[in-house]
Amino acid sequence: MPESERPDQPGGYDPVGPREGEAMSPTGQGGAMDLALEEAESVEGVGKTGGPGGSGEKARSLWSDAWHQLRRNPVFLVSSLLILFLVVISIWPQLIASGDPLQCDLSKSQEGSSPGHPFGYDTQGCDVYTRTVHGARASITVGICATVGAALLGSVFGGLAGFFGGWGDSLLSRVADIFFGIPVVLGGLVFLSVVTSTTVWPVVGFIVLLGWPQIARIARGSVITAKQNDYVQAARALGAGNGRMLLRHVAPNAVAPVIVVATIALGTYIALEATLSFLGVGLRPPTVSWGIDISNAASQIRNAPHMLLYPAGALSITVLAFIMLGDAVRDALDPKLR
Repeated sequence: MPESERPDQPGGYDPVGPREGEAMSPTGQGGAMDLALEEAESVEGVGKTGGPGGSGEKARSLWSDAWHQLRRNPVFLVSSLLILFLVVISIWPQLIASGDPLQCDLSKSQEGSSPGHPFGYDTQGCDVYTRTVHGARASITVGICATVGAALLGSVFGGLAGFFGGWGDSLLSRVADIFFGIPVVLGGLVFLSVVTSTTVWPVVGFIVLLGWPQIARIARGSVITAKQNDYVQAARALGAGNGRMLLRHVAPNAVAPVIVVATIALGTYIALEATLSFLGVGLRPPTVSWGIDISNAASQIRNAPHMLLYPAGALSITVLAFIMLGDAVRDALDPKLR
């Protein structure tokens, strides 16, 4: 036997191979066996650490991944802090404005800013600063209540129609088409002109009535996409009922687009309330609203522009904050936009 093939020589061929319980060791010659061993060790290391970097982190869910991204998004942080401030002052306006928004002094009509009254006075002699702060309550209340109502109604109808299909799906589509054909402002003029209530609820009801079809279409399409996934088909094959599949498997994976649309729509609903109040068919005195103040200041814009500047600025900042929040949430929940 040649010396190069003797098992007792370095690098020689051992026909028996490694003994039982003995690990395979590299030959040191860079051959195919060494390459295979290196690849196996690399795969084993990845399996132990959970990733090539050895971080050991588990895969995050959609919601935890979205929250991880939102916390690092300055747009989300700024808009969230601004919305939190608006919600706080809408609940407790006395924190930053101790005056009465309905207490007026005609002798100070249209006067500019003065100590203790930085925004000046309106035509009736009311403090513009106090009315601007107290006006946040009506706008925020209408926006949140209308969004919750439209989201719940649209999600239920759209989700059921998309999951079961059939004649219910066709009926929902035709009804939604009817509501989409109604002009919002014209519908508000007709619907709210016959209402004599001075509360926010007629305006909320009108916005919900015209707002749910948009969310219903989003929910329907999202449910149709989610119910075609493999895990839903597997649950159906294992005998899961329609209720369990809809609540446990389809709805949690179809709700993200609805949240995004509802967040952006909230700012739109606030602007719609101000528009209807400006036209005189939305909120009405003695309710304090930015739309009412803007309507009263429109005719005096040349003589007293401060009457229009501050309530209009507060309205614009509020709508912009909710739209920015919706854009940030959309970017976080949609992996295609990353």
